[in-house]
Amino acid sequence: MDGKPYIAQRPKRADGRRNYDAILAAARKAFETSGADASLEDIASQAGVAIGTLYRHFPTRASLVEAATRDGLENLVARAERLAAGPDPLAALTEWMREAVVHFSTFRGLVGILARSMYDEGTPSHAMCAAMHRSGADLLRAAQAAGRVRPDLTPEELFDLLSGAAWVREQAASGRDGSPRFLRLVLEGITIREDRPSPH
Repeated sequence: MDGKPYIAQRPKRADGRRNYDAILAAARKAFETSGADASLEDIASQAGVAIGTLYRHFPTRASLVEAATRDGLENLVARAERLAAGPDPLAALTEWMREAVVHFSTFRGLVGILARSMYDEGTPSHAMCAAMHRSGADLLRAAQAAGRVRPDLTPEELFDLLSGAAWVREQAASGRDGSPRFLRLVLEGITIREDRPSPH
C-alpha cells in the first residue's frame, strides 16, 4: 500500500459497469434524500446488488461519496476555465461562486465533507477538491487584479464564505432558502465599488 486514498474507477467489464453505475445512481438519490449518512445497505438494495458488491466497488463510504460528487467538482473546474475567458472578472467570480454554493449543498453533510477534504490528503475527495480550490482561487485573483475585489481576501477565506453560504442552503427549510441573500451580502462585503475606497 502506498498510503494514497482509494479512488473508485468505473470497471472495464460490462457487468461491472452496470453494477457500478446502478450503485452510483442509487447513492446519489439516497444522499440527496437522506444526506451523507444514508444507509449503504439501502443503497445496495435500491441498486439491486448485494452489499458485498457495493463494497467491492466502493470499499468505504468516503470513496462512494467521492464518486457521487466527482462530476460536480469536475464541472466546477471546467466552468471556472470557461468563465475566466470572459471580459468581466467580477462577473466570472460571482457566477462561479453561485454555482459552487449549489454544488457544495447538493446533499446534507456534503459541505462538511468537502471542507475536510480540501486540506486532508488522506481523503478520496482531496485531489478534486484541491483542483476546484485552485480554479476558484484563479478567478478570485483575476478579480482582485482588475481592482474589483478587495485585495486582502485570501482563497481560504473565500472558501470559508462559500461553505457558510452552502451551510445556510443545506439547512434551509423547504421553500425558505436564505443562501441567495447570504451570498449577496458576501459579495457586497468583498466587492470594491467605485464610490468606496479599497480596504488596506
